[in-house]
Amino acid sequence: MFAIERRNAILAALKEEKHVVVSELAKQFDVSEETIRRDLDKLEKEGYVVKTYGGAVISEGAAIELPYVVRKKANVEAKQKIAELAAELIMDGDTLILDASSTALFIAQKIKTKKDITLLTNSLEVLMELSDVTGWKILSTGGSLKERSCALIGSQAEECLERFHVDKAFISCKGVDAEHGFSDSSDAHAAVKRKMIAAASQVFFAVDSSKFGKLSFSSISGFSGVDAVITENCPNEDWNRLFIANDIECIYPRGNGNG
Repeated sequence: MFAIERRNAILAALKEEKHVVVSELAKQFDVSEETIRRDLDKLEKEGYVVKTYGGAVISEGAAIELPYVVRKKANVEAKQKIAELAAELIMDGDTLILDASSTALFIAQKIKTKKDITLLTNSLEVLMELSDVTGWKILSTGGSLKERSCALIGSQAEECLERFHVDKAFISCKGVDAEHGFSDSSDAHAAVKRKMIAAASQVFFAVDSSKFGKLSFSSISGFSGVDAVITENCPNEDWNRLFIANDIECIYPRGNGNG
């Protein structure tokens, strides 16, 4: 295993457990404790973790964004459920925007059998996933590659989005707050997502339940102008009342105790 793969695995463990122990990581990866300490030193310098006695905890800094390869492996079951629901909303002939979230990749995987789709995205992973699909028109926003995110961002991506209009945009975020709406850990990502919202007739936020009640660094949107929230579980009554008050449909799996 390469060092970067090991550090990504450590980040994935921290995402799930919130805390890691040097001695346990050394055994897991069959390396010395000194090697693990060097990994943690690097992750701390990059702002991902805070070292503690004998281990580390994940940084709670609002602007911290975990690498895409880590995010892609988090909450997989929830993202698959969300993707299945999103796919049901996409019809043959639709024009779409998918953002560069890990959830968007799951949606792309679920819609490959659709016909005559026009899709615009700033995600390298989505572009690669759909590279073998025939009969579609697939467009990239272009832009600057965001380090470790597989996302194209910046003025070129934003200007591209201003030139198009689509039927539906599927967007994810890092947090949904009852007062402030939808937010992201990166202002550059948020800026692109605001352009995506402006370019779409219908706006769907694809958000797993771990994001509810969280407020991240940069605002994407309030609740106005959002058509629906797609999530993997029925939200509690407070969230349902908020969505109803803002004329937002909440889409989640029905049956199996989900309302």
